[in-house]
Amino acid sequence: MKASINWLKMSDGVEIYVRKWCAKDAQPVAVLQLAHGMAEHIDRYEEFAEHLVQHGIFVYGNDHRGHGETGEKAGSVGFFAEKDGFDRVVEDLYGINQLIQHDFPYVPIYLMGHSMGSFLVRRYIQKYSSSVQGVILSGTAGSPGVAGKLGKLIAKWEGRVKGPKAPSPLLDRLSFGSFNKGIQNPKTTFDWLSRDSSEVEKYINDPHCGFVCSSGFFYDLFDGLEKIHDPKLNQSIPKDLPMLFFSGDKDPVGGTKVLQVIQHYKDIGLLNIDSTFFKDGRHEMLNEINKHDVYQLVLNWITKQLYKNNKMRNTVP
Repeated sequence: MKASINWLKMSDGVEIYVRKWCAKDAQPVAVLQLAHGMAEHIDRYEEFAEHLVQHGIFVYGNDHRGHGETGEKAGSVGFFAEKDGFDRVVEDLYGINQLIQHDFPYVPIYLMGHSMGSFLVRRYIQKYSSSVQGVILSGTAGSPGVAGKLGKLIAKWEGRVKGPKAPSPLLDRLSFGSFNKGIQNPKTTFDWLSRDSSEVEKYINDPHCGFVCSSGFFYDLFDGLEKIHDPKLNQSIPKDLPMLFFSGDKDPVGGTKVLQVIQHYKDIGLLNIDSTFFKDGRHEMLNEINKHDVYQLVLNWITKQLYKNNKMRNTVP
């Protein structure tokens, strides 16, 4: 297996760090494009990507603006963009999708997002659903409602007072401060991520993880959350688009609230939705004590979609 690094320049001149995990001199059965979560980076998905490559599924992923190598190179850690930041990151995902299509024409592409990455994916399918064969949503969340509108106002006010690129400890605390509440005797402030203490330790010691994002970032995030819960915008999603949701049932970000998201999609007529909830799982199911079960779930689901597509192709006269 070879893992390679690319820098992809976007239309506004920003360079995006892209990782590819591929088998040497081989053709994939499918490609999975990954969108990571908030205050983390794509290299954390290496073990998961390697597992999929062993089964013929190549993996592409990137560090979003304001994150990892992309944020470091641009000098903008914790900040998306001057204007329409959330949608700008979605455009980056589409640019990477086009790169995959160039590298592997006619190979099915599936798009997977974790946490904030799942919000980006949900916006992506409002705009570019025809470019992917299905989506996988890990640790997503329901509408923040009034709290989201309040957060947007605070972010706007802080942006005016301190500047949109200044970190916002207040919004960070309001967003994540209660996440350890359901855990008995937590040892760290990030125990809500996983029951695997070594994974939590890795996250804490990673300089590209756990940073406090800017007020401009939070404004864009709340703006994106409004868009992905807009029933009118969701009408553009094809009714037969395959979707897989998975989450830990003790995940403070989504947990059982994910059922509300699934119901919302069903109410507007989406027909092809699968979901799995892992008992006692926390937020990062790909880094949980039963992560190999989660790897297998994703692999089985993609394999099932490929089988269904082949069957349909073979039955068309």
